[in-house]
Amino acid sequence: MELKIYKLDGTESGQTISLPPEVFEIEPNQHLIYQSVRTYLSNQRQGTHKTKGRSEVRGGGKKPFRQKGTGRARQGTSRSPIMVGGGNIFGPKPHTYKLTLPKKSARLARKSALSIKAKENEIMVIEDFTFEAPKTKDLFNILKSLKIDDKKTLLLVSDKNDNVYKSGRNLQKVNVLISDKAATYDLLNNKLILMQKSAVENLCKSLIN
Repeated sequence: MELKIYKLDGTESGQTISLPPEVFEIEPNQHLIYQSVRTYLSNQRQGTHKTKGRSEVRGGGKKPFRQKGTGRARQGTSRSPIMVGGGNIFGPKPHTYKLTLPKKSARLARKSALSIKAKENEIMVIEDFTFEAPKTKDLFNILKSLKIDDKKTLLLVSDKNDNVYKSGRNLQKVNVLISDKAATYDLLNNKLILMQKSAVENLCKSLIN
């Protein structure tokens, strides 16, 4: 697959880049995509939910009322789960939601996501760029020149670049990631994937055995 490389002003540079078919033109594995997205979302959960049981609720040391003669069911503590203000029965406890996916499966899921995006013409390549300082307006102008400022966009860069990352941080529809760190969820949760030229090589290198 050949894609045009665009300049920062939105015009074509006259150059093209070849995308390897073993990454961008495979038959998508929908089940692995599902597993990868499920694993990603599950691992975002903190698992810190907690309610107090009857042994943790404050008070309740004294018998609330006498055993007999009241006409009510006997109670030994006001913190019983069936009493108002009592403990919680089978409430949530802190635990991990961490899931794992085999490396080969995760790699195939990312290839599948990229192939879907390529088939739907939702991948663009732009020449490499950086900023001398974080400037949200400069990055927005680039997206506006490409006529994609109204689309939810994933910008992939080849290496850590704080100025580019901070420039995109305040744009609601822009996510900036290092290309080989983008998960299947990241690739699919954006309408368009915008890759810097050097990021293409970095991405393919991480996906080709």
